[in-house]
Order: sequence, then structure tokens, then C-alpha cells
Amino acid sequence: MKTHLRFPLYFACVAFSCWTLLRLALWWRFAPPDTGALETLKLLLAGLHLDFAWALIGSAMLLGICGFFTTMVAVVPALALRCFGIRAWKPIWKGLFRIAITIGCTVGVFLLISEWFFFDEFDSRFNTVAIDYLIYPHEVFTNLRESYPLPLIISICILGGIAISYLGFLKQPPAWENQPLIAKVKFIGLYALVCLLAHQSIFSGETSFSRQRVVNQLADNGWASAAYAAWTRNLDYRAFYRTMDRRDAFLRARRVLAEPGSTFPHPEPPPLPSDSVSKEAENAWFRAARDSLVREVIGDCSKPKRNLCIIAEESFGSEFWGCLGRNVNGKAHTLTPRMDELAAKEGLLFTHILADGNRTIRGLEAIFSSIPPLPGDSILARDKSQNVETIARVLKRDGYNTLFCYAGHGTFDFIKSYASSNGWDRLVEESDFPNPAHRTAWGVSDEDLLQRGIEEMRTLHSVGKPFLVSFLTVSNHRPFSYPAGRIAEDPNARNREHAVKYADWALGDFFDRARKEAFWNDTIFVVIADHGARVYGRQTIPLKSYQIPWLIVAPGLITTPRRDDSSGCQLDVIPTLLGLIGRPYRSLFFGHDLLKNGGGERDRSLLNHNRSIAVYHHQREIVLGLNKTVEYWYGDAGSVFMKRVVDTDSEFRSICDDGIALFQVADDLYTHRWYRLED
Repeated sequence: MKTHLRFPLYFACVAFSCWTLLRLALWWRFAPPDTGALETLKLLLAGLHLDFAWALIGSAMLLGICGFFTTMVAVVPALALRCFGIRAWKPIWKGLFRIAITIGCTVGVFLLISEWFFFDEFDSRFNTVAIDYLIYPHEVFTNLRESYPLPLIISICILGGIAISYLGFLKQPPAWENQPLIAKVKFIGLYALVCLLAHQSIFSGETSFSRQRVVNQLADNGWASAAYAAWTRNLDYRAFYRTMDRRDAFLRARRVLAEPGSTFPHPEPPPLPSDSVSKEAENAWFRAARDSLVREVIGDCSKPKRNLCIIAEESFGSEFWGCLGRNVNGKAHTLTPRMDELAAKEGLLFTHILADGNRTIRGLEAIFSSIPPLPGDSILARDKSQNVETIARVLKRDGYNTLFCYAGHGTFDFIKSYASSNGWDRLVEESDFPNPAHRTAWGVSDEDLLQRGIEEMRTLHSVGKPFLVSFLTVSNHRPFSYPAGRIAEDPNARNREHAVKYADWALGDFFDRARKEAFWNDTIFVVIADHGARVYGRQTIPLKSYQIPWLIVAPGLITTPRRDDSSGCQLDVIPTLLGLIGRPYRSLFFGHDLLKNGGGERDRSLLNHNRSIAVYHHQREIVLGLNKTVEYWYGDAGSVFMKRVVDTDSEFRSICDDGIALFQVADDLYTHRWYRLED
């Protein structure tokens, strides 16, 4: 048996050594400067344990997958040769097994190198972003090719994979080839048991010892993090997060969602049914609970049905906008001169807005569905997202035509399925641009998208019905590619700041064109970021990196430029815009009309990062984590120095309960398919 173990243990030792060296390199490069000796020791010890456990598991996965693949592939040529009387199973199987192991080792080296770049980009081990990238190899491969020295990386991976595999077969060759079947079964069973025990030795919270998110990420193992992210795409909310009595949650949410100018036409939810009731009775209770949150928003039916144009800009964080305080070395330095000018001369600029997450689909679900960012995946990527509430549904009930314009492939991030099943009449996507001015790894350029939008709005206006047109751009994304000649900077530099300047140029060009159109005075234009450029900061959910701009230009409504300092988040976009239009509607949305903020009583933001969710209100941030953990932070959202709080007061606890209720209710409504209104 000892001989049998040498081959898998060789690969386990290689994985353990590589992961440990990677952790040390990441610690040397990315560890916060104030990380103490005790935290460093905990980081290394936890990392060694995780690496050891996952090295055993990883070696088993490598041999298992390669063995299964080899067996399946070897069957066909072995049977074909058998027709000619040639028995060639063993040589074919051995050759294919060596090839499979070499490919597996090459992939392992690639993942090892990828972790470095991934951590550099996201300050995180592999998470759901990495899992999502595996689903879209074309976009990701093109992005990698244009952003990194891919030929060199691939060469290193291939050479490394060949070297690891060759040494394994040379120094510790598999010794089970000529063993009887019973010996092989015993070996597999024993090794599987060892791997199971290694997995069970990992305890919850082992990599959550530090108050600094980056330190915890350094302690984690990339494979473990990726496996967990893949496993928990649809989380059982009640199993992992703090909850309260279900009816109490709906009652509390009803109180939190109340605001001036709206009424609840339905009563409070009835008492909860017993656990033994039928599915029909449970569904009836959820319907009543949903109805208890429906609001009738007061408006004036005689007001005109103004067109609505919402532009969601990729990674367009507040840190780029001069009018929102961007400076370099203490001096004002804007990357958005066109948007600064627009805000100063004719726009309504919200100055304290937070993104609800750090992914595009998080921004879209918040901007267009006003639903809290549930842990796990965005509702765009889930399986119960047909017929959910959106601004498109609300406006279609009022007689609007609706269009979604996206610069990329509609299948990416599930945008096509979300738009087509939730109120948008049509989707314009990358394939609808036969001759774009410029194409990137992610789709057509901003100018192509926005110019096409002008044409579409012109056509919609000619029909004589009001319209909603939604945009999602892609240019401000690595590899930061854009057409030459639009701005002074060289596009071949592949620089983020240059891409931001191009995005600003494209927006300025769009508004120059739009103001010449017949629909200009009848349209409300919105520019808002889907999320910030990147996540940085010490908090579990660092709010400063979540700050985004939100600009409204409405020639027929806003005649004097102004700034609004109300605190809010992307959930508030729909209620605020519908309030600006001023017509009555029914609402199930979780946001508030910031123009009716009521002295800041409803300036509540709901946020997500990986598997953590949070509520921020009155400078208090409460983070709800896996295993029902809770963190308390205090400070301004614009500061990187928020303070971790241990001794909480009654306001902290009240805000925490509000957050628990809102997230729990949103999860209940979504998972039971009640986040909708009957048309």
C-alpha cells in the first residue's frame, strides 16, 4: 500500500509546495502594512492546514478525473483494434493516462498563475467572479490575451505541466497497474477516506479570524474558495444568515418601506400557518405577505408620460469624476470633463450614492428591479427570474414601449433572458452591429452603442408612444480598448484612466446628438455606474470603493442644475425616476424616492460583496456573513477608515434588524416567485 501511495502523494506534495509558495508571495506583495505578527502567524497556520487538506483532495481529483477520462476515451481505439485481433488496452490506456495527467498538471499551473493576477485585480482568492469567467471562455480569453503576456504564460504552463508530470512518472510511477482489482478498490477506498477526513478537519470560520478582509483572503486556499463559490451559487438563506420570525420580518419590512406619498392597500400579513400545512396554504400565506408590501404611489394621471433613457456605465466609479472630488496629489484632476460640465450646467447630480455590489449584474438587478443584492448570485443568474418586477414592467402597464441596448452578447451575464422575460420588448446586442467603429473583447464600443440608441429612440418617438430605453456599455473594462482619434491618449496604452476618458467622451457625444432630436425635451436621461472600478479597503464591504455617480438630465423638468446630497443606493433609482415622472403606479420595490427623502430617515443602502451582505444607515454599517455572523462598523461611507465596533447601541441593533428583515423578505419573495405584481 505504501508503494500505491507514492504516486498520488507526489502530486499532493507538489500542490502543497506550490500553494504555500503562492501564499508567501501574495503575503509579501498584498498583505496590509499594519498586519501584526499574531495575524501573520494565524494566516500562515490556517493556510498550511487548508493547503495540506486540499492538496490531498486535489491529487485525488486529478487522478480520478484523468482516470475516468482515460477510460472513456481508450475504449473506442481498444475496441477498434480488437476487431483485428490486437489486444491493446493497456498501452493505449497508459499513453492516454500520461497525456491526461500532463494536461491536468498544465491546468494546475495555469490556475496557480491565474490566482496571482486574480488577486491583483480583485484582492481576493477565486470567487464567484472566477466561476462565472469559466462560463464565458471567449470573452475571458480575449481579455487575457489583450491584457497579459498570454503566450509567455501559456508556455510556462505547458513546460511546467510537462515537467511535473514527467517527474511523477519517472520518480514515483504508479504501482497499481498489475495489482488485482480488490487491491485497487482497497487503495481507492482508503485514499477517499483520507481525503474525506482531511475535508472534515476544515472548520467553519478558519479563515475569518481577522478584521481585515485581505488578510482572511490570504489565509484561504484558491481551490477551496472556488469550490465553495461553485457549490453555493444558490444559497439557502435561512441556513447561512441571521433571520427572524417570518411574519415579524414582513411587518418590519412594511414599516421600513413606508414613505410619504404612498399607501398600503392591503392589510398586514396574517399569522403564520403551522409547519404541517399544505403547499397551497403556504403559497396563499406568501401571497398575502407579498400583498402586504404592495404600495400605491400617489401621482397625477394628467402628467405627461415622459420618455426615460437609462445609461448604465461599466465601472464608472465616483473616483473618476472631478465634480465628485477626484484629485491627484491634492490637486483637482478630472477624467470626466464632459459629465462635469453637464452636471454643472443642466443636471441633477446625486453625490452620495453607493453601488449595491461590485458586479455588473448586481448593478442591473438593483437599477432595474430595485431588489436587494441577495447572497449567492444576482437574480439575473438564477433560475427563478422570469416575471419579476422591473421598471420596464411598471412603464409597460402605463403604455410605454421598451428597449434594452447592450454592447455585448446577450447571453453574457444572462442579460438577454432577464430582459426578454421581464418587460423589455426587444434587445439590441453585439450581433446587431454589422460594422461597428470599434470592437473590444466584450462587445462594441460605447460610441457604437449610444449612436445606435439615438437611432432607436428616434424610431420609437415617431410611433407616438412614450418609451424606456436602457443601455449597458462595455468599453471601460480591461483590456481598456477604444477607437483612436476620440481622445488625445493612445488606445494602445491599455490604460484604465484613458478608457474612462473615452467613456466620458462617448457620453458627451451622445448628449450633443440627443439635444438635436425631437424627443430631447420630452425625455429624462440618466447616467449611472453599474459599480465602481475595483474593490479596495479594509472593511469586509469597503464602502468607499462602492461610491458611484448618478446624474439626471431632464430638459423639460430640471431647468436649474443642482446637487443632491441624499445618501442612497442603486435601489433608489426606480422610485426616484418614477417620482420625477409624477404619475401614479403600484410598487413592490425596495428603494425610496430620494427626492422625498424626509430628512434622511430613508437613506438606507443594501450592499453585497461575495457572500457578505450589508445595510448602511446613519453612518452605521452592519455586515451579515455566512454562518450567521454579524459585523458592526461606524464611519462615513466616503472614508477608508471606518471603525470596527464591538459594543453596539440600540440604533446599531435596530438597523441590524431592519437589514435582516429586508434581506430575508427579499429572499422569501424571490425564492417563492412572489417578487411580482399581477398585470
